[in-house]
Amino acid sequence: MNSINPEKTAAELTSFIKNAFDKAGFTKAVIGVSGGVDSATSHELTKRALGEKNVFPYFLPYEKIKPIVDQVVSLDPGMDRLRQGNIMARVRMTILFDQAKKRQALVVGTENKTEHILGYYTRFGDSASDIEPLRNLYKTQVYQLAKYLGIPDKILNKAPTAGLWEGQTDEGEFGFTYKDADEVLFQLYDLKKDNVEGVDPGVVEKVKSRVSRNAFKHSLPILPFDY
Repeated sequence: MNSINPEKTAAELTSFIKNAFDKAGFTKAVIGVSGGVDSATSHELTKRALGEKNVFPYFLPYEKIKPIVDQVVSLDPGMDRLRQGNIMARVRMTILFDQAKKRQALVVGTENKTEHILGYYTRFGDSASDIEPLRNLYKTQVYQLAKYLGIPDKILNKAPTAGLWEGQTDEGEFGFTYKDADEVLFQLYDLKKDNVEGVDPGVVEKVKSRVSRNAFKHSLPILPFDY
């Protein structure tokens, strides 16, 4: 797995954000922050690009959106927690885009390359954004960048979670670590290898299986001429 030059990457992404906003004709940004490393990193880069006064972070844990989520869940009392988690993600998306409209701003996303390839996101929920600064960085590379940017240790050391239910963690859902996932994905997608080396074969199959199951998410909406 390749390491990044965090200083160079920070400069490039800051410039990317600034240029993208200039081209789109916007000066303000709205971003959902969760207390995790991805949103903290994306938030810091956006502040550097646009200036802190032009960036509006929204922390939307379940407690804040409970009345809205509970109303939707009440329509189907037997709803499982995965469906409830998807509703939470879509409620957050609705709030962020509404606030962006109010402020004449763009919504800045927080998705990394690992999550994107694995399909680890809610369609039209946490995947919805106007700009994705971290999409080309694997999770382990985001940590390298975050450390350079001065993101606090309490965030760097926190177990990654989508905050969908109590005790939920990304790696607990996966059944493998981000470190292993990044190594597998890097060899398959960046090095174009047919066989992954240095990772337990069982883990490799788990990663490949998740990628395969969620591949359809990258081609939505499905159009007639796709077939």
